Amino acid sequence: GKGMTPPQKPLVPPEKICMDWRQKRRPGAGLYNLGSTCYLNVILQCLTYTPPLANYLLSRQHSRFCRQQGFCMMCIMEDHVRKVLYSSASAIRPRAVIRDLKFIGEFKPDIPGDAYEFLRCTLNAMQTACLSGSSDLNVSSEETTIIHQIFGGFLRSRVTCLNCKTVSDFYKVFMDILLKIKGASSLATALEGFVTPKRLDGRKRFKCSKCKKKVAASKTVTIHHAPRVLTVCLGRADDQTSRKLSQVVVYPEYLNLRPYMSDPLGEPLLYSLYAVVVHTGHTCLGGHFFCYTKASNEQWYKMNDVSVDSCDIRTVLEQQAYLLFYTR
Repeated sequence: GKGMTPPQKPLVPPEKICMDWRQKRRPGAGLYNLGSTCYLNVILQCLTYTPPLANYLLSRQHSRFCRQQGFCMMCIMEDHVRKVLYSSASAIRPRAVIRDLKFIGEFKPDIPGDAYEFLRCTLNAMQTACLSGSSDLNVSSEETTIIHQIFGGFLRSRVTCLNCKTVSDFYKVFMDILLKIKGASSLATALEGFVTPKRLDGRKRFKCSKCKKKVAASKTVTIHHAPRVLTVCLGRADDQTSRKLSQVVVYPEYLNLRPYMSDPLGEPLLYSLYAVVVHTGHTCLGGHFFCYTKASNEQWYKMNDVSVDSCDIRTVLEQQAYLLFYTR
């Protein structure tokens, strides 16, 4: 198979990653909306309540050794998480994030943005920050940063030539999974759709190494190596019309990922929901984002910009979810 080589030196030893909160406390501060920044507030809150990431950032492991001049997303997040969780104020302004928005991606504080896009750009910027100052890394060492060890997994694409039946495997890193939800009434249905074999035909034909030509093939994508934290985006933009798909997609508090793995017959692989991002509004471009997160005291809270209000799991599971965060 292509795309998997063992890493030379882990940047963060796996045993240093603590999946449970090191300290239990009440939830932290809400976040002021500084223009049209609800899309960024929800992602900052979901990352703040991601236990292994918060543990690492609160330990100041990164900033103690960081020699980055100027913009460093890890230092910004370290500072942000400390402020939110230790603040006595009911809400704070995420000023550093707003100040450096242009380095994170193509975002502006006064223009509405997409939470999923912001999540991807933020994790990417944090990954880059983890690698800065180490030039002698092979590609696989990049897969041992704290960011990759928390959010990263591998997908396997198995392509079978329909002519000679030769099987080719390809592997690639993923930090999140984008699911098509058209016609799916639940997360389970959408995940089943994700791992269902697709036919490669017409313009998508596959160049078979044995037949030495482009052929019709069947491609099956499965999760080959599961991440510690699974992030799922329920794709609510309709590809054809770019209208918003507002249907209810049922999602569980506890998810068994095993049926969607390359080896679907092993032990159950259980995940527990800890954050949900919700988008309200009829189009994908406007509207408003808020989120639900589970704090270290095991209680759920609705976080809507400056407000932080306790709620129960029933409410959390009844939402028109856009992003789902599960931890092992």
